[in-house]
Amino acid sequence: MTQASDDSTAPRPGRTSSTRPLLEVTEVFAKLGLISFGGPAVHIAMMHDEVVRRRRWVTSEEFLDLVGATNLLPGPNSTEMAMHLGARRAGFLGLLVGGAAFILPPMLIVLALSYLYVRLGQTPQAGWLLYGIKPVVIAIILQALVQLGRTAHRRALSLAIAAGVVVLALAGVDEITLLLAGGAVVMIAANWPKLRRPTAASILAPLAPVGLSLTAVPFSLPLLFLTFFKIGAVLYGSGYVLFAFLQTDLVERLGWLTPSQLVDAVAIGQITPGPLFTSATFIGYLLAGPLGAIVATVGIFLPAFIFIAAATPLIPRIRASSWARSFLDGVVAASLGLIAAVTLDLSQAALIDSFTTVLAVASLGLLLRFRVNSAWLIAGGAVAGVLAQLLR
Repeated sequence: MTQASDDSTAPRPGRTSSTRPLLEVTEVFAKLGLISFGGPAVHIAMMHDEVVRRRRWVTSEEFLDLVGATNLLPGPNSTEMAMHLGARRAGFLGLLVGGAAFILPPMLIVLALSYLYVRLGQTPQAGWLLYGIKPVVIAIILQALVQLGRTAHRRALSLAIAAGVVVLALAGVDEITLLLAGGAVVMIAANWPKLRRPTAASILAPLAPVGLSLTAVPFSLPLLFLTFFKIGAVLYGSGYVLFAFLQTDLVERLGWLTPSQLVDAVAIGQITPGPLFTSATFIGYLLAGPLGAIVATVGIFLPAFIFIAAATPLIPRIRASSWARSFLDGVVAASLGLIAAVTLDLSQAALIDSFTTVLAVASLGLLLRFRVNSAWLIAGGAVAGVLAQLLR
């Protein structure tokens, strides 16, 4: 296997011998849970900055393997990355702590907003805060794409797949199809000579999501838990796919939410940091107060903990098989294309005037040239956005 040529991704002697790995995992992912606005692509870019560039817990190559494996699983991808990286740093306890630390801060923020929503009857607005943050997160994603693109295996083929995925994703092709197709193309290309002779290799088809057959009944906490557990266990794709599931289950089938309340749940997910799945916290609070918020949050995130605990031991074995390894390389290439497509979409909402465009370019320059901590850039972007609006 070819190692990345960028020495910034090589493990730093002495840095990984900390006697307090669980505290490090808690510190990193609690901080990211507080400042990572913008969705999974931004979260993963910021994780790359923290654990690859700054702390050297894993190499860029290892990080890419985790991105590819995570994209093949249902559930909240960035939260699952926090679990994977926590496990790499501190074992099984690190998996639990990494996921919990990333979820808990935004969950508490959503709880506070839910309380205000119930009391005030409307969603608090935070456009002034996001005005300066959004351009910075665009720069963070671009910087991560540059670093990860340098590390991708079979670079020419990977770049071609990534470019094709960008076009197809923007045309509306669903994400899991693109990931599986990318994996299949590289797997066949890498193992073409072996196809000419008999082989015992087998490929496991992904399990089709199977929903629970639930009938419309009055509200109950167990049914709330099962509904969100089902969603967390079968959902692939972006946060907007999550809201499609919520519309089907909670508005149309169970009748527990109004369309207006679902729209407000979407808004809460957009103005808070961390995983978009914390919208479940808001909905649970609306339906049953603080206890409902906890039940819904545990329900939607629990499948991810189960999936990652099961998948973590398998990832090193994947690299031992030429078929599985090349398939994962293709999934990684497709994942980079999906991140790039998301970045293009986000850019349309983030770069809305000359100020935000200059802020994004300046942030990218600081990241590439001086390797400024992305957390400081997020804070600086928020301050710059507020000042810009005050001076208008």
